[in-house]
Amino acid sequence: MAGLNTIIDMFSRKGGSKTVNPLNTSWIMEKMEISGGDEKALKPLPVIGNLPARMQMAVLQLGTLVAALLFLATVLLAFQASSQTAANRIMAKDLEMLSLRLPQSMAKATGGSTEGFEALESAFGRFGSNLETLENRSGFLTGKPDELGEIHKTWSDSFTPGQNKPSVATILAQREVLVAMGMQITQINAGDAAFGALVKEVAGRNPAAAQLPQIGALMVRHANDALSFDTAKPGWTAPLVASIDLFDKTAANLNGGDKARLTEAFKPYAQLKDIVVRNTAALESVRLTSIAITRDSETLLEKSSRLAAGYGEGIISYVFLVLSVIEAVALLGFLYLLVRVFNQEAVRRRMQSEAENRRNQDAILRLLNDMADLADGDLTVRAAVTEDLTGAIADSINFTIDELRSLITEINRATEQVTRATGQAHQISSDLYTAAERQSHEIVETNQAVSQIVRSIQGVTTSATESSKVAHASLSAAEQGAEAVNNQIKGMNEIREQIQETAKRIKRLGESSQEIGEIVELISDITEQTNVLALNAAIQAAAAGEAGRGFSVVAEEVQRLAERSAEATKQIGAIVKTIQADTHDAVAAMELSTQGVVEGAKLSDAAGSALAEIGRVSRELARLIESIAHETEDQTQLAARVNAAMRDILAVTEQTTTGTKQTAEVVAQMTALASELKSSVAGFKLA
Repeated sequence: MAGLNTIIDMFSRKGGSKTVNPLNTSWIMEKMEISGGDEKALKPLPVIGNLPARMQMAVLQLGTLVAALLFLATVLLAFQASSQTAANRIMAKDLEMLSLRLPQSMAKATGGSTEGFEALESAFGRFGSNLETLENRSGFLTGKPDELGEIHKTWSDSFTPGQNKPSVATILAQREVLVAMGMQITQINAGDAAFGALVKEVAGRNPAAAQLPQIGALMVRHANDALSFDTAKPGWTAPLVASIDLFDKTAANLNGGDKARLTEAFKPYAQLKDIVVRNTAALESVRLTSIAITRDSETLLEKSSRLAAGYGEGIISYVFLVLSVIEAVALLGFLYLLVRVFNQEAVRRRMQSEAENRRNQDAILRLLNDMADLADGDLTVRAAVTEDLTGAIADSINFTIDELRSLITEINRATEQVTRATGQAHQISSDLYTAAERQSHEIVETNQAVSQIVRSIQGVTTSATESSKVAHASLSAAEQGAEAVNNQIKGMNEIREQIQETAKRIKRLGESSQEIGEIVELISDITEQTNVLALNAAIQAAAAGEAGRGFSVVAEEVQRLAERSAEATKQIGAIVKTIQADTHDAVAAMELSTQGVVEGAKLSDAAGSALAEIGRVSRELARLIESIAHETEDQTQLAARVNAAMRDILAVTEQTTTGTKQTAEVVAQMTALASELKSSVAGFKLA
């Protein structure tokens, strides 16, 4: 309800403090007039103004694209034309320079200079190459100047090879002849002073040679004129040949040493004459070519200068510049029209949006007027469903009102049921609270009894543990006693074995002493025999007299030795008998000791058996005591778990008691809330 009131208040206060009736829409119509700026913006374009806006945009975009492409193409062509024009102007300047270099290098070449021929050949090749390049470049971008055709005609007529016409190739073909002539004329000029002095000397001594100085000077002048092909006249070789022949004939009429000296000095002239006579026709063609090249080089120079000036004017560049400006203006015009169409479309859409907003506002105000009673809680109202924007909203609001009416009805029914249910729940909660308190007291008493049982079981467990320790100690002592008896038995057995081994050794000692007695008897017999032999020897020595005195001494010594041996033998025999008697007594004593050891071993075995039985009984007793201890420990743990469970049950019971009390309080609150809810929905009108 508050939301609807807020919306209605918002539309009622639209426009600041000025109060507007939502049902009165005349304030909206005031905004429907078109402003002067919009009317000017909506003025249709010429020619295409009657087309749809989308079609106008397409046409203008196409025009903009075409103008942009033409502008870019023109700029690129202008740049390319400017570059080619600059390159052509450079080549035209090169042609102008080569037009000057051709006659200069030709004059050096016809003068017999090797460098002149190289310069002439280079200039000829470069001029032809540049001219061909310019002709190939001539076209749409740079045009084809008239001077280029004139230069081509002059070049073809006077410079390039052809039938019955002069050319640079004619001079280049006579390179060897001209170089030879140049060398001879150079030699003539180098020896001219000496040759003149010789001729004057000969003419002074010989009247027949009086004309030789004049003829010699004439030869030198004609020889130097021979290299000036560009100024030579037809038949220019005849005076040279005639003067040389005249000099030769005059010198031939002389006699003596003067003739020989003149003949030697005359050799360069004779060789020059020979070259000229043999190449008269070729030299004539060189003369004609030199004249033609000298004449036409001026023409080439003039036309090359005009060609370079023509390339410098750049008419094509100006044309491209004008086209670029026109296309740029067209591009800007298309862009302006395109922006204008976009602006018209934006204004048109804005006006349509404003009209749509006005229609929507009218529909909203109608809907708010229908919803005025709904704000007062009347759920019987119905919003009018129209084709406007608010039609679907009105339908949804009607559906919402129906659902709200059903909801309010259900709320009323539910509050009554909640009131009854909460009363019953409150009674049940009170009973549960009383039972929970009683159960809590009983659990406390049970927990105390279980704690007492746990303490008793823990005492039994402690006693069983101590008994188990005592049993284990008894078992350990029995095991140690059994082990000691076993060790004693082992020691007696070892003593018996040692006594038996000692008896055996003593018996062997008795047997050895008996053998010693026998040996002593044998020694005694030998001693007696030795004594007898000593007596016999003494008798024999005495019978021998003085010769047997030494032998008698020996016999006496042998007799004394035999007597001592017999005495020693008797002593040894007595000792042997004593040893035999002691051995016999020792053997008898050892046999008695062996019997005692055997009897002791039997007694030790009996003691070991008794101790083993004691160990078995102690082990069984320890096992039983451990079992009792484990059982009592398990009982202790079980009792502890029971005690913990009782504490948990007590805690749960306390929580249950608290929860039951809280539930009773919540049920009371729910009863109050149900009453408040029933009071709050009582203001809605349902029918």
